[in-house]
Amino acid sequence: MADLTERDYGLVIGGENVPGASTYDIVNPATEEVVAQAPEASVDQANAAVEAAAEAFDSWSRTKPEHRAELLDRAADLIDEHAEELIPLVVAETGATLRTTSTIQVPQAAARLRRYAKGALEPTIDPIPPSVMPSTALAPGGLISAAVNRAPVGVVTCITSYNFPMVNMAGKIGPALAMGNPVVVKPAPQDPLGVIRMVELMNEAGFPPGVLNVVVGSDVAPSEAVVGHPLTDMVSFTGSTAVGQRIGAVAGGSNKRLLLELGGKGACIVREDADLKAAIGGISSVWAFHSGQICTAPTRVIVHRSLHDHLVGGLQKAAGHMALGDPNEKTTVMGPLISAAQRDRVEGLMNTGIEQGAEVATGGGHGPMEKGFFFEPTLMVGCTPEMTPVREEFFGPVVVVVPYDDDDEAVAIANDSDYGLYSYVFSGDASKAWGIAKRLRSGNVGINTLQRNHEAPFGGFKQSGVGRDGGSYGLLAYSELQSIVWGS
Repeated sequence: MADLTERDYGLVIGGENVPGASTYDIVNPATEEVVAQAPEASVDQANAAVEAAAEAFDSWSRTKPEHRAELLDRAADLIDEHAEELIPLVVAETGATLRTTSTIQVPQAAARLRRYAKGALEPTIDPIPPSVMPSTALAPGGLISAAVNRAPVGVVTCITSYNFPMVNMAGKIGPALAMGNPVVVKPAPQDPLGVIRMVELMNEAGFPPGVLNVVVGSDVAPSEAVVGHPLTDMVSFTGSTAVGQRIGAVAGGSNKRLLLELGGKGACIVREDADLKAAIGGISSVWAFHSGQICTAPTRVIVHRSLHDHLVGGLQKAAGHMALGDPNEKTTVMGPLISAAQRDRVEGLMNTGIEQGAEVATGGGHGPMEKGFFFEPTLMVGCTPEMTPVREEFFGPVVVVVPYDDDDEAVAIANDSDYGLYSYVFSGDASKAWGIAKRLRSGNVGINTLQRNHEAPFGGFKQSGVGRDGGSYGLLAYSELQSIVWGS
């Protein structure tokens, strides 16, 4: 790790690596030791990054799609070639387990760039059938043809959350670059190092100066500068609903395009005919997958009353197999939360639930480790829909259980939420599960599975966000529809 902690990490502006105006510590969540110094951008540097991207827009937007595809493929290859360097770095700054990092965090970043290398070659012109138009005071009539051209949006500011820094950022900059947009990358302040290194490698692949820029900082001012800058045309953000609302307020004054993937409180309906083993396995992923720090997790379990005790017992047993410990150890299932502040928040929400009458069926403590921001896999029972832990997103390893008596009640409880990102239905009756899924106010619904289809549009209802990305829908998200009309 010495070579990772001793190197300098800087901003990237106009193709140049530059030091920040100052630095701040990146702390390993498992050991509480300093991993490295991150650059702290000034407002002037943030503005310079946007201006560099704007200067690059004209030439990059007219670059041949084949060349964009070539660069994205080459960047993905470089990420794979440097995996042995990137994986321990991401483990150290995120606290994600070695298994999660080596299978999802780093290789999936390369996979997303490759997907959008192919996306760069997708057609951008959609023909429209001609229309016979009568003469009017405006223009003579005739057979009028048209086509829709998908044009680049312009300068895109990409801001991501701390849970999956590299892969989430690759999922934004991949389609943005494929469509001919230059980007300003703003990673989460808690773990920006892997993203900085990824952009450095991408620039080594041959992206022109200004097409890829990085602004880093723990202060709010540089972030608001890249969001509010007059030359920023679009903001793509993944993170908390509160921050998304602030971005909307800053960007709304100049009508910037917004793509916001915000918080979630995943409802998981377990019907009386469900495969209980499958349901328990899926729900347990809240604990096993990055310690519950994932917005799509099924954290709000709505179970038929006849299965309640069996489900709770199964989850208690599963929690006993969730070994907390050093993320670098292969036997570790759960690593730490990202920070002491996040651990305190999770614990505070749990304690509020206890005060409101809920009970902790398992977990609730910090675990046996002397250092690190660990929190045990926690199961809360005796919950009712109005309780705070049932309504608020923990973004941590806590599952709450609410019983129900019939399908209508289950749907009502699931929809009684400010959020609507990802919900689930476990049932042995596919027809009824489909019917329930369509009634859920949720952008995504999994039936008997927690797997994703990455070609499907991804986004949320209500306070879970605005817009959709994923697959070819991501190309649509980072382009403007331009109608071109002519007389035949």
